[in-house]
Amino acid sequence: MDAREYLEILHVAERLKDTPRHCTTSRGRVESVAEHSWRITLMAFLAEGEFPDLDMNKVMRMCLIHDLGECFTGDIPTFRKTEADRETEDTLLDRWVRSLPKEVSDKMTALYREMDAQQTPEARLYKAFDKLEAVIQHNESPLSTWEAHEYELNKTYAFDAVAFSEWLTALRQEIYRDTLKKIETEKAE
Repeated sequence: MDAREYLEILHVAERLKDTPRHCTTSRGRVESVAEHSWRITLMAFLAEGEFPDLDMNKVMRMCLIHDLGECFTGDIPTFRKTEADRETEDTLLDRWVRSLPKEVSDKMTALYREMDAQQTPEARLYKAFDKLEAVIQHNESPLSTWEAHEYELNKTYAFDAVAFSEWLTALRQEIYRDTLKKIETEKAE
């Protein structure tokens, strides 16, 4: 890949820095999709010892690229995203990925297929981190930024995604305890 092609990929990906997500940071600032992608990648890096049989480099690559489609559509929270929204995002992302240099396009296409199929332990782990990070971030954001339905969602979301791993299930239980404590503490204030 030549230098111009490399820069053009980075210029598209840079859009995620300015693409807001539904959640806010602990100080109440709207977070970006890039920040979310960074943190799930960090989650994978930090959990490497918990999953010694998995290709954690692949998991981290999945985490890095998982929301690139939002460069074209913006972020739509999972509880609002329709099938039509998913199809639009997938179509635009696929068109962009096919336009990339072959070596990059082939790697990304293979990763996206694996991620979509959710059949490998690596794909399931990336998806678990994606969902868990959203719940963690909600726990870190001010309760005043939560929508009414998020009180229940933060108690139930992602349990199904972590069921394949005792360690992830224990992590989700800790996050659940944090949710309950946050609601109890901040509602009392």
